[in-house]
Formats: sequence, structure tokens, C-alpha cells
Amino acid sequence: MTVDNSFSAVMARKSEIIRAAVGVDYKQFESGSIAFDYEKMMASTGYSLEDVVETQRGFAIGNTPLIELKNITALVRNLSKDGLGARIFIKDEAANPSGSFKVRRAATSIHHAKRMGYPGALSATSGNYGAAVASCCAKSGLKCIVVQECYDSRGVGQPEIIEKARKCEALGAEVVQLTVGPELFYTVLRMLEDTEYFNASLYTAFGIAGIETLGYEVAEQCRAQLGKDPDVVVCTNAGGGNLTGTARGLHKANCYPEIVAASVNLKGLHMASDTQFNKKSFTTGHTGFGMPFSTWPDRSDVPRSAARPLRYMDRYVTVNQGEVFYTTELLARLEGIERGPAGNTSLAAAISLAQELQEDQIVIVQETEYTGAGKHGSAQLSFARQNGIIVSLGDPIDEIAGESIVLPAHPSLLRAVDVDLDHMRRSLITHAATMIDHAPTQADIAFLAEETKASEAFVRETLQRN
Repeated sequence: MTVDNSFSAVMARKSEIIRAAVGVDYKQFESGSIAFDYEKMMASTGYSLEDVVETQRGFAIGNTPLIELKNITALVRNLSKDGLGARIFIKDEAANPSGSFKVRRAATSIHHAKRMGYPGALSATSGNYGAAVASCCAKSGLKCIVVQECYDSRGVGQPEIIEKARKCEALGAEVVQLTVGPELFYTVLRMLEDTEYFNASLYTAFGIAGIETLGYEVAEQCRAQLGKDPDVVVCTNAGGGNLTGTARGLHKANCYPEIVAASVNLKGLHMASDTQFNKKSFTTGHTGFGMPFSTWPDRSDVPRSAARPLRYMDRYVTVNQGEVFYTTELLARLEGIERGPAGNTSLAAAISLAQELQEDQIVIVQETEYTGAGKHGSAQLSFARQNGIIVSLGDPIDEIAGESIVLPAHPSLLRAVDVDLDHMRRSLITHAATMIDHAPTQADIAFLAEETKASEAFVRETLQRN
């Protein structure tokens, strides 16, 4: 029998393809309205925190060092008012086998795929997660395919994505590189159906449960090294899984710091635009993912995303591209630690936030990532110039995404800018209300209050506005 592989036909059967590729029937968590049982979905993995820790130990993952940035802290105090300038620490996730925190996500997924008898795993990602999946597949004896959006229609590839492809291939993955556009999800569905591989999605409960160990370690290490809990934990935010898993792990350790999301400000750039694809210097950790995935998590490649960042974040800030490039060099020059741009997004924000806090308070940047030729600032800035971006020294507040990159002329110009969380909450609530053909039920309202970390009164008031 011939299978119809047209775009419309494949999209029409996406639910059954995903169900077969993940082994989870998401309907069991749904109510038929807006509400669904998020905690039941998270528990459906069947793996406790202790199980996940043991699984990760088998992959040599975790127990990465918590490092105090003493010289950067000293710099922050020189910039702060008397008595202000919190101590800054980083959780050095680059020490993991694949070079990033994302291998925590991959380990649980690949362990489960192996246990369920899948012949291999497939991941759609710009690269860090692909390298993580490839690493775990290599150790587990499974095949691995990584699908990337890599090129614009001219065949020009972004240096950071090409760098990550090299990493994936080095770890044994077959890398399929596509141009930017709607063909990514279609291609992934076709390949999942043809190969019968496990869908190692970033957004399953398996993946988020894997990151809970990171938050748990942050709490335990902070207590062991400093005798207290952290005051602020800053998480680079893209699809939301990093923040969600970290916060859940912190809470499982009975640790409740302020959770701050940080993203690179790419306002005005469309992530799926062919002409704008190479106008950005950051392929993850930016507002092009952070905003839409926060306000509607289920835009992911599984029916219900386990990454629900608005449930957990207390504050959301942005920094500009030039500030992250500057911070990357600052970390190397002052601390002797060279790391990639994703974690340094949070570090740029942390340097600003620490100036608001007392000297005895603790700010933790909860991840770093490996660096390499395509991730280096020099490669990215050279590529930006080739694409008509003006690179200059000055005040990053003057930066316009897609037109300019402004490197701070002085560290005092590193400034995290707050995002209006209530506006984002209202966006999620309003969108959710459009998904049903009846008035939201009381269960829906209670769910949306949890989903947005708001009160039921806030949800009702937002619904009445519309």
C-alpha cells in the first residue's frame, strides 16, 4: 500500500506519528477543555528523581562544579552602591560529556528509548541538544539522527549551528541540515515514521525530569559550600525547559529562590524568516523562542509540552547581543573560563541583577556550555559584519537587532531590562480561551492560575477583558 507523504497528509497524521515515536498517549492527561493534568503527565515517565540521578550517573552526567566568580563579583561591587553587590556563582555544565546541561535531558530520554526497544533516536535542534542525544546514543548503542535548520535559501549557514553540527557528527550522529522554514517539522515527522526511532523531543516529560537534577544539585551544593540557599537563580530561557526543570528540582530540594529568566533581545527579527535567519548572532536563548514558547508552550513538537516556564518564573529580563559578547570575554579575561554564549546570556543578566542585591546574597547562573570555533565571538561578529550588521562600541541600549551590535564601552553599561510578566500571562490566558468553544470552567480557571503563577482573580479579570 502506498502511503501519502504529501505535506497535508503527513501533518494530518502527526498525532499518531508522535504517539508511536514517544510511546505516550497525551489524551489521558486532557480534560476536553483547557485544563490538563500537568503533574500526572510529569509522573507518567515512571522515573523518580532518584531514578534519574542513577541513570545520569551511568552516563557520567551531573555533579558539575559550582564555581564562585570572585573577580567578577569584585567588579560588580566596584559598580554598586555601598553594601550592594551579591556574590555570583556559575554551575559549570560544560563539564558534562556533551558539553552542556542538555545531556541531562537526553539521558532520561535515551535510557527510556533503549528500555522500550527503539532502534534509535531522532532530535530536531540547532545543536547542543543534538550533541547531547548523540552522546547518550553512542554510549547506549543506539543510532541517532539530528535534524537542523541550518541554512538560508542562499545556502549560507550560521557559524554556531555549523559548529554544533560538527559536534553532533563527532559523537556519531547523522546530521540532516535544512533551510529555514516549515519543512523542519514535516521532515522530522517523515523520518520518525520511516525509521521508527524514538522522538527525543526537548519538550517531553522525560526531558524536563532530566533537568530537575540540575536544580536539585544547585540547592545541595549551595548549602554544602555556603551553608545557605541561593537568593536568585538565573536561567537562560528559550523553549522553557531549562527554567522549568531547574525550578522543579530546586523545589524538590525545598529551595525557593527568586527564579529569573534571561533571554537575548531579538525583538523585530522573525525566527522563521529566510532573509532574517542570518541577521541574528544567537541561535538559542533569545526572545524569538523565549517569548512565544512562554506564552504558548504547546507550540512544540509534542501535543503537551512539559516545559511551562510561566508556572515557575518570578521575573523575566532581556540583555542585548553586544552585552553577551562582552560578558563572554569578561568571563575569559577575569576568571580564566571560556564558555559559549547560552550560559553567558544569564551571566550578563546576573552582573546587572547582582548590583541590586546585598553583598551577603547569592546569585547563581545555573548553566554554562562548551565553546568552539563557530561559537566564538570573533566568528559570530565576523559573520554579522558579512551580513551587513554594524558592530560598534558604545551603549548597548542603542542596539537594534538585525541592524547593529553594540559592545558596551564600560561594564556599567550591562543592564538587564525587565519584561512585563503580566502582559505575558494575559497573552497565555487569552490564547487558551480561544482554543475552546465554550466559557472556561472553574477547573480551567484554576489550571490557568497555576499555568501563569497568578491568582484566579487575575485569570477571571483577564478573561472578562476579552
